[in-house]
Amino acid sequence: MLKILTLVPVLAALASPALAASGLVEPSLKMQPGKAAAPRVAITLDACMGKTDFRILDTLVNEKIPATIFVTARWLAHNPQALAVMLSHPDLLELENHGENHIPAVDKPVSIYGIAAAGSTAAVEQEVEGGRLAVAAATGHQPQWFRGATAKYTASSIATINGLGERVAGYSVNGDGGSLLGAGMTAKHIASAKDGDVVIAHINQPTHEAGEGVVRGLLALKARGVIFTRLDDPAFNAPSN
Repeated sequence: MLKILTLVPVLAALASPALAASGLVEPSLKMQPGKAAAPRVAITLDACMGKTDFRILDTLVNEKIPATIFVTARWLAHNPQALAVMLSHPDLLELENHGENHIPAVDKPVSIYGIAAAGSTAAVEQEVEGGRLAVAAATGHQPQWFRGATAKYTASSIATINGLGERVAGYSVNGDGGSLLGAGMTAKHIASAKDGDVVIAHINQPTHEAGEGVVRGLLALKARGVIFTRLDDPAFNAPSN
């Protein structure tokens, strides 16, 4: 049996000049490197809306690769077949909260990548709670992690999300650039993950080249002997030293 190492999550704001000027933060989440013989990498995949990339889902199942999948209420309502596959593999796939309608969980009226933010504390609460209720209804468990659309927040909206009992899921490796990168670049980004990294990519764009790259990147990590983990791993709940 694999021994769980004491790894500590690190949550910090990535303060680019543009983000700092806007008052937005983009949290990073990473496990401290452990002493295992093989590197440990957490794969997180967003199911924002639309359909399902079964190239990725089938690879996770067939290759027995654990992953955390962030689902919106909108995606859950339109993808019963994919949901059934995910629920039939609870040992591999952890479902967490990506919000109700894929609205950025930002409590001020801004546009991020052309998407209008929630715009108020009450609207952030609705986005989080609507997603939570949908995940709970679909899975029978209460989500512990939340990732908002665009993965950007304000410090105050993060506090609101935490106050609702969920932790904000950042990342340390952007695998597919919002599913807009080509297959080769996506594969390169994911395959570059090192011990302790949290990878973000997307599983809801079956027509994008990026999906092929996600598959190639995952297989490259597996060939390297990477130990895949999920955000419900006790490592992410280890106390700070």
